[in-house]
Amino acid sequence: MLDLDLSFVTLELLRKFILQGFVFSVELTLVASLGGLVLGTLLAIGRLSGLTGLSALCALYVNTMRSIPLVMVILWFYLLIPLLTGHSIGVEFSAYFTFVAFEAAYFSEIMRAGIASVSPGQKNAALALGLTSSQSLQQVILPQAFRNMLPVLFTQTIVLFQDTSLVYAIGAYDLLKGFVTAGKIYGRPEEAYLLAAVVYFALSMAASWGVKRLERRIAIVR
Repeated sequence: MLDLDLSFVTLELLRKFILQGFVFSVELTLVASLGGLVLGTLLAIGRLSGLTGLSALCALYVNTMRSIPLVMVILWFYLLIPLLTGHSIGVEFSAYFTFVAFEAAYFSEIMRAGIASVSPGQKNAALALGLTSSQSLQQVILPQAFRNMLPVLFTQTIVLFQDTSLVYAIGAYDLLKGFVTAGKIYGRPEEAYLLAAVVYFALSMAASWGVKRLERRIAIVR
């Protein structure tokens, strides 16, 4: 049995070590979600455009990103970009850039499925009303696709939040790094890792509960 001692956990510890990492993890999640959704939507449209070259290029990007572990992509961007550009990049900027580029591949597949879930009759009706193909996509297809896939998008965002702990590999001060730092200073690394696991679990479970409620509400609207 481990001799666990949680007496070192105080409000001062949370404010001094954990809060900064928590804020960065949340900011990284939000930036990667929004940026990944925008870029992913463009990739999905490109794959469905019917233009052979563009579709193949988008498919290559998506399949390549989905075939590489995220921690490898984080390390590659952080180590290779300075070598290629000759300029050093900050840890936080590297994390933002990597997560947007990586998550775009997953959001792309979600949005592609969402676009495919919209009945072709919706586009035909929009064209019959005088809208162009581009207008029908922006005003009719994409809003419905986004609504249909909203629970899946939020579920992917929860996974993304969990994955933010991987930036620890390049020394970014995220939520996990905050707990690890506190554990080292107070000589309680086991307790620190245990608390980190509990916090990630609690936040993810709360977010998952919210997604389930949202899914039920969307089902009622349908």
